[in-house]
Amino acid sequence: MTEEEKLSRRRFYKAEQEAGFVEHHPTHTPQTQSPSYKLAFRDTEFLLRQELRPVRFQLELLKTEMLLDEAGIGSTLVCYGSARIPSPDQVEARLAAATTPEEKAIAERLAANAHYYDEARKLAGIASKCALVEKGMRQFVICSGGGPSIMEAANRGAAEVGAETIGLNIVLEHEQAPNPYVTPRLAFQFHYFALRKMHFLLRARAVAVFPGGFGTFDEFFELLTLVQTGKMKPIPILLFGGEFWNRVINFEALVEEGVINRRDLALFTPVESAEAAWAHIVKFYDLDLGANGGL
Repeated sequence: MTEEEKLSRRRFYKAEQEAGFVEHHPTHTPQTQSPSYKLAFRDTEFLLRQELRPVRFQLELLKTEMLLDEAGIGSTLVCYGSARIPSPDQVEARLAAATTPEEKAIAERLAANAHYYDEARKLAGIASKCALVEKGMRQFVICSGGGPSIMEAANRGAAEVGAETIGLNIVLEHEQAPNPYVTPRLAFQFHYFALRKMHFLLRARAVAVFPGGFGTFDEFFELLTLVQTGKMKPIPILLFGGEFWNRVINFEALVEEGVINRRDLALFTPVESAEAAWAHIVKFYDLDLGANGGL
């Protein structure tokens, strides 16, 4: 060992080493059995206290950021969309399960949007096949909320061409498990919606927004707000489902009421197909895909 190596060696034990000391030399006195004696970073009850919320925020930010960086994820193509729209092969069962006139009407509307499952799946496959790599980091890795329906379609499209794919799940009162197409080491679970939404956009270089409900609206409008206000640089925002969006949101009325500018309508691009969406992304970044899709 050189003199330089001797001087550069750390003088403090790592946290995992000291935790090991506790395990290897257990003591059973009243003092050591008290919760107060636990190492703070191994005391789950302590970490879950109300006063530790800022620490938990930081942990949710750091864990996902560090693991994505270690996995070589340079950028993502994020897919937002409904957890309720059936895949085309589920349409008949969904229609058959409807009994009341209202249920049948809703089932028919959901069935009308089922083809967007295929478009999300196709878009993810197209982007993943290109296997874009820049400075050793993979680009446009597919990222979804990790749940069913449109989210599943996006993860599925990437998995089917052998690509890794990200799922950012959220803890809910009802069961919310990752869909089977999320790459296990890239499956994350969040307590805070705010941190989850932040991670959707930290690496996003394009976002595809499919028909959806409150969650999709929340994600879509936060993204529009960030770009509109200059907090985030413009990226391709591909809005799938013109008939759906024009029915549920009157964008023209927002302009006419003066609460947004007409130029704000250019923040997103209406598309109907995966091919059109990917073509817009390629044009936006002036990508030279080359023979093998690399940058």
